[in-house]
Amino acid sequence: MALIVQKYGGSSVGSVERIQAVAQRVYKTVKAGNSLIVVVSAMGKTTDGLVKLASEISQNPNRREMDMLLSTGEQVTIALLSMALQELGQPAISMTGAQVGIVTEAEHTRARILHIETDRLLRHINQGKVVVVAGFQGISSTGELEITTLGRGGSDTSAVALAAAIQADFCEIYTDVPGILTTDPRLVPEAQLMDAITCNEMLELASLGAKVLHPRSVEIARNYGVPLVVRSSWTEDPGTWVTSRKPQERSLVNLEIARPVDAVEFDTNQAKVALLRVPDKPGVAAKLFGEISRQNVDVDLIIQSIHEGNSNDIAFTVTTPILKRAEAVASAIAPALRNPSNPKSDEAEVMIEQDIAKVSISGAGMIGRPGVAAKMFATLAEAGVNIQMISTSEVKVSCVVDATDCDRAVAALSNAFEIGAGEQGSRGAEQIFNTQHGLNAPLPLTALPTPYSRPVCGVALDMNQARLAIRQVPDKAGMAAKLFGILAQHNISVDMIIQSQRCRLINGVPKRDIAFTVPRIDGETAQKLLTQVAAELGWGEVVLDSAIAKVSIVGAGMVGQPGIASKMFEALAQHQINIQMIATSEIKISCVVAQEQGVKALQVIHAAFDLAGSEKFVVPA
Repeated sequence: MALIVQKYGGSSVGSVERIQAVAQRVYKTVKAGNSLIVVVSAMGKTTDGLVKLASEISQNPNRREMDMLLSTGEQVTIALLSMALQELGQPAISMTGAQVGIVTEAEHTRARILHIETDRLLRHINQGKVVVVAGFQGISSTGELEITTLGRGGSDTSAVALAAAIQADFCEIYTDVPGILTTDPRLVPEAQLMDAITCNEMLELASLGAKVLHPRSVEIARNYGVPLVVRSSWTEDPGTWVTSRKPQERSLVNLEIARPVDAVEFDTNQAKVALLRVPDKPGVAAKLFGEISRQNVDVDLIIQSIHEGNSNDIAFTVTTPILKRAEAVASAIAPALRNPSNPKSDEAEVMIEQDIAKVSISGAGMIGRPGVAAKMFATLAEAGVNIQMISTSEVKVSCVVDATDCDRAVAALSNAFEIGAGEQGSRGAEQIFNTQHGLNAPLPLTALPTPYSRPVCGVALDMNQARLAIRQVPDKAGMAAKLFGILAQHNISVDMIIQSQRCRLINGVPKRDIAFTVPRIDGETAQKLLTQVAAELGWGEVVLDSAIAKVSIVGAGMVGQPGIASKMFEALAQHQINIQMIATSEIKISCVVAQEQGVKALQVIHAAFDLAGSEKFVVPA
């Protein structure tokens, strides 16, 4: 007998007939001998309709009243689904977020879960009832008992948090697609269904705009080791398993606001190769990394800065033992990147830097918390450590620093984030569960294709970003801390961060450019905030570009495979798509391109990695 949490999205319960179909599926699962909690969203487009009603009353509705309004949508669904189950002879009870014990911060419209009081829930389960829970909502921890909502994707978050709190055997997320696909089937109908994906891969894809799972739900699954499966509401197909390693023991108190950083990591076996002033045109990155791949040089971080005039800089890090080989490749390719009419110019100058170290913080709790990266930069600044390169992902921020600063940086970060000596990300056997044999029989990982059997598992496109570039930022400790601290104070999340490799002396002060991406909705606010302090902090112009798109590949299997980046860059070059920025982490490569080329970029990259399947998916209306 398994204890299961099932979640059904708005499209799955969008009509009386669909609610009755869900009731039949739930009834069948219970009759197989399982105990069940069902989390549901509001019916169909109910939430959108409620938001529209509010906008007709007020241009800037009160956030508390919005929570009162929006929480009613799920209450309709839970009552109807409970009635449908009772009609089938299955005991059921509907419960709001407050009734089921979901206690949150007192933050209206964007609350995070603090803890879940499970006594009442488990009592009903032990009585043989199906508990039908309103997703997306909770109640504040203050004595006022305020209704709160969890923000976008809140029903996913409710379901996985409940599964963690009651130590469910697994959590099933039912949606309108058959599982997790290699890309958006609306843009690439041939997108392929995955059997399994790791939590880290899913975190990256979810944060890049894949809408099947919300990043906060994946964060909870990773932190507490909740096995997740994403399935279609319309079929009996097994769907896609989101696998997680066995986590460290973690308190269920402060469930969503617990320590955001799990580990501080460092690597002193690193060297940097930079090509300065390479032409800003399609094919340059493909040419460079194609040759690097052919010479079997494994690259760690890759950064391409914003253009200056008609050129930009490309830098990458390698392990020290292969530095000579990497330097030889860069020196050999440099002449081919220069202007043919002036081959002796200073274009494509190769710069080598040894004695560097990569220092990183990692943790799933970093998602959507702009203050974490800012705190890292501030901590390094206070320790007198200057940052040479920055690379970001949803679960890790890495900084390249001088090797002599490494020990000081690690000690300072460990202290700031309360990380004990030797505390690393958890390790353990991954588990996949078989949904076709009683829903609770464990399978060894080898029984299904593993997430690591492919170098790239998915391609994502984010068309909702804007880029800010700050020219002539003083190259000294503390600048990144001040810059990103300002944005964090205003709750503006930053995605890609690029620091140019070119350093110019202006009035005796070394300066570099810094570029980064933010949600497009925050672009103008961020530009205004930073422009206000630019003169005071010695910065130059703050430039905003909202006409960009970010296309990314994700895959745990790309580690140690030097040809992955070059294949991505070559696919873009073949279609004359210019890369404006590059940033990488261990399992992600992201490129900024022009907005009008975003969809094309996604499609050609998806094709380049042979991710298409034989079946075309049509997303139900």
